[in-house]
Amino acid sequence: MIVSYYYMELPKKHRDHRELGQLLDLFSFHDIAPGAVFWHPNGMTIFRVLEQAARQMNDNAGYKEISTPIMVKSEVFKKSGHFEHYQKNMFHFVNPTDENEELVIKPMNCPESTYIFNAVTRSYRDMPLRFAELGRLHRNELSGTLGGLFRVRQMTMDDAHVYCRPDQAEDEIKHIIETIQHFYAVFGFSPTYVLATRPEKFLGSVEDWDKAEAALKAALVASGVSYTVAHGDGAFYGPKIEAHLLDSQGRDWQMGTAQLDLVMLAKQFETHYIDEDSIKKMPWVIHRAVFGTFERFIAVMLEHTDGTLPLWLSPVQAKVLYVSDDERAYAEEVVGALHHAGVRAELDTQNATLGKKIRAAEVLRIPVIAVIGAKEVAVRTVSVRNDVKSFDDFIADIAKAARIPTI
Repeated sequence: MIVSYYYMELPKKHRDHRELGQLLDLFSFHDIAPGAVFWHPNGMTIFRVLEQAARQMNDNAGYKEISTPIMVKSEVFKKSGHFEHYQKNMFHFVNPTDENEELVIKPMNCPESTYIFNAVTRSYRDMPLRFAELGRLHRNELSGTLGGLFRVRQMTMDDAHVYCRPDQAEDEIKHIIETIQHFYAVFGFSPTYVLATRPEKFLGSVEDWDKAEAALKAALVASGVSYTVAHGDGAFYGPKIEAHLLDSQGRDWQMGTAQLDLVMLAKQFETHYIDEDSIKKMPWVIHRAVFGTFERFIAVMLEHTDGTLPLWLSPVQAKVLYVSDDERAYAEEVVGALHHAGVRAELDTQNATLGKKIRAAEVLRIPVIAVIGAKEVAVRTVSVRNDVKSFDDFIADIAKAARIPTI
């Protein structure tokens, strides 16, 4: 059997990701849930593969996955200070069966991670302690600011919090930069970085801020990455590093972050570890995100590539076509072998000409298009462009290319 397949490189038309979402049957939006995404099977496949990639990345970087409740008492965010400054952007309500209980749908993961840290006594030997959480968040963005996947009310963030001693911060930040660099290289991006420094109003001492900023600068320099300084743009509780991407249209996107929290979480939630002298010390906390949010990352990827995703991330990785019903049985065998090898493959059974089938697969950005005719069935070989391979080699090659890259 000869199977011809093509890695399609369609011209970049820079469609809006919402148009691509409809064209490729990835997601939709509906008035019944403003700012929330309805993920279709193809879109959910992309989402799940990215989740697998994120978990692999976190495992390789030494993070332990946690999960915290979506709904908590408002006292959590009152203690953190978010309720006072961020209340209009939070979904909160009084329990209809208990007027004394006010509840919040969490807009961020960070305060709740402290409850896991505080669940047991921590020693300086436990540090750094790296918690990762793929957390579902809700923020009450104004309806006029909502825009496809770029700005939503319901989002998923690849969040992480690193609890460390101050002397460990530089190495941890360097570790995070290396992770971000490697992760985005897989997608063909070269991030640039922004260091945001102490604002006019801040918590903590100037001495700690100077140490924190020095640690971030040293990590950036040691990592060999270019960066600019945004003076005074840090959060009130610590400086931060932002990772920016330049897409194929020349647009700049802020994606990942490494935010160094000097006092906010540790002080407000009485988070401590016991140092070598048996004295309680507050850890520094690094808030880390690599994707930013899954929604924004997927939107950027779709518009950057015009929907032509890498094979390992494509919802359908291979489409198998046959010329006539005489070849259908063998085409089904090809699809079955691909499925068995872990490839997301489909058989095109529509009653159409071969040319129309090929064009339909091209429009859907399917990376591998396999065509089977009478000659292919007869000789039981596989043609990859101008190269002839055994059927087993063909399946093995596609299966290898379809795997999630090591991140």
